[in-house]
Amino acid sequence: MAHYAYLNENNIVTNVIVGKDETELIDGLDTETYYGAVRTSYNNNIRGTYASIGYSYNEAEDIFITPQPYPSWTRTGSFWNAPIPMPTDGKMYSWVEADLNWQEVPTE
Repeated sequence: MAHYAYLNENNIVTNVIVGKDETELIDGLDTETYYGAVRTSYNNNIRGTYASIGYSYNEAEDIFITPQPYPSWTRTGSFWNAPIPMPTDGKMYSWVEADLNWQEVPTE
């Protein structure tokens, strides 16, 4: 089975469906689109990442892009990166946009 993402006029994913697989021969059907939807890969084999509702499609780069989590984050390919990497000391952290830094999440 193949998966396809429907886009609105702003190239935002509004729905993802299962459609005909590229191995199923259908006269005149483009395997990269399906009734106006753009193909996406559940295994992330094409277009950067698997499309989900709310993701955007960048036609120039031919990739789906996850929603930007914070204004300070920058994009590399389909994903967003914090201005500084999250600490890797095994503790839980959350991003604090006002401080542009990671804050340890208290545990009980």
